[in-house]
Amino acid sequence: MKHAARPTEDDPTGPRPLPTASERPGVSRPLLFSAACLLLLAATAALLAVHDWVPLGPERAAHAWSVAHRPDAVAAAAVVVTAAGSGPVLYALALLAGALAGRNARERLRAALIALSVLLLGQAVRYVLMELIARPRPSEADWISRATGHSFPSGHSTTSVLVAGLLARAVLTRLQGAVARRLACALLAVWAVTVGATRVYLGVHWPGDVLAGWLLATAWLSCALHLVRRGTLPFPPASPPSGAPQATH
Repeated sequence: MKHAARPTEDDPTGPRPLPTASERPGVSRPLLFSAACLLLLAATAALLAVHDWVPLGPERAAHAWSVAHRPDAVAAAAVVVTAAGSGPVLYALALLAGALAGRNARERLRAALIALSVLLLGQAVRYVLMELIARPRPSEADWISRATGHSFPSGHSTTSVLVAGLLARAVLTRLQGAVARRLACALLAVWAVTVGATRVYLGVHWPGDVLAGWLLATAWLSCALHLVRRGTLPFPPASPPSGAPQATH
């Protein structure tokens, strides 16, 4: 009885293992994550639009709690934190993120310009959405911080997440220790989330506005990361942590 010959690696007719998700053409985790965030953003906007952009019950409850719980010291700290979510310093931090990621003068300049472009384009998208939707802010009588423009999405929330993401990318490019990388990224995430939370606490935004800002910024950063991995955006790649096995060719 004859046995079928076992196919070799060079045999094009032999069975081949199925490719993994990362090997399949057209599959990108950052792009899928970006799409998921955009769907959640669209769902949030649709839910609010159905109610004519009037704050929902949970939004009213969060706003009422914030107005009723404002000790002077906590309110003053919230004003300081919220100030870190806007202004020219954040644009300087975006440039710094790109400069830190680069490995030589030319690469630093290019990466800094790319990081600044990601921030500016993300802000432009947010501004267009804000003007198109024109959701009213909470009553100005409840504010304890200055605010301009419409309410949805929150500008501070969007900007802080964008800058935190750019700085996190620089951290992953420069730092080697896994613990140091995780700690730095965690601190950046806490800062961005805290900035958004202060916008509700200070009475200038509804919670849905802050959530929309977070989703928009995360979707935009994920899309940018997809372009970096494809080589469309020539941003320096993240380096493997110390102790991680190096890729061999």
